[in-house]
Amino acid sequence: MLWPEAVRSAVKTGPDREIVAVYTGRAAVPKSLWKGLITDAKQQLVFAGYTNYFLWLELPPLGPVLRRKIDQGVRVRFVVGDPDSEVTRQREQIEGVPLTVTTRIKVTLDELSKLHAAGVGVEARYSDRHIAMSVFQFDQDMLVCLHLANMLGHDSPTLHLRRRQDDGLFDRFARHLDYLWESGRDIFSPALTEAEQ
Repeated sequence: MLWPEAVRSAVKTGPDREIVAVYTGRAAVPKSLWKGLITDAKQQLVFAGYTNYFLWLELPPLGPVLRRKIDQGVRVRFVVGDPDSEVTRQREQIEGVPLTVTTRIKVTLDELSKLHAAGVGVEARYSDRHIAMSVFQFDQDMLVCLHLANMLGHDSPTLHLRRRQDDGLFDRFARHLDYLWESGRDIFSPALTEAEQ
């Protein structure tokens, strides 16, 4: 209240101070930003897009990069939609495009399976509870894509957030990621022991 209007308009002081940038669509987020956020992460990377398909095409070579990050002690987690779920089938009807949601999910599952088979410690779970929003976390930074009705993911308005306060926007989306992870189903279940077989 005491700050002059000129200062208040130039400096973010409210809950929006965690918003670094806003993009009209995910496709408008510079590839250099994606690459920089992934490269700079020291603790964790979380990719909670329903298909995560674009990551493998637009950020090559993502597999080797993730392998290096895991070797450096970074926890890497993926949350993807279940390709066999009713939610996925409904989304395919809404989108009505030849490259189906199921196909896009299977591209990600194939890439994750290659990493898993090579002994790379990537973690992955299924969830159908994030069909309307994708959240990607890079330590204290986040990209949040808010999906619009019948539009594709690359058209989703996207927020770049950076954590700057307790219980702000960043923390609220981080709790969303925790919920997706905790309620998700493991994609790579542990192998059965001989006694269980």
